[in-house]
Amino acid sequence: MRKVLEHCPTCNGGLVITHLRCPTCDTGVEGRYSPCRFCRLSETTLEFIECFIRNRGNIREMERELGISYPTVRNRLNEVIREMGYESNHEQQWTRRQILERLDAGEIDMEETMRLLEELR
Repeated sequence: MRKVLEHCPTCNGGLVITHLRCPTCDTGVEGRYSPCRFCRLSETTLEFIECFIRNRGNIREMERELGISYPTVRNRLNEVIREMGYESNHEQQWTRRQILERLDAGEIDMEETMRLLEELR
């Protein structure tokens, strides 16, 4: 899936969309636009959302397709909710050991691990 650049390759500052052009008629539109919520999501998160949609939200089917446990699917769904800026009312508080075990199992990446560990402080 092709995504819009989110950060400046030079200074890592946030980018805004200022110009769009139609390749067919060459019409241009200028302004300052922010990317949508989905444009800001990681590739891994977008793949998870696609799986969720493909399985019509059936977590048991996602469990089979992804080869991960039901609680792991639920936890990843909570991570998507949080990444999109919504709060999950059923979010589990992880212990340091559980977070590191999830990292070791490949369920979360280092960035998510650091975020979760920081929340424990």
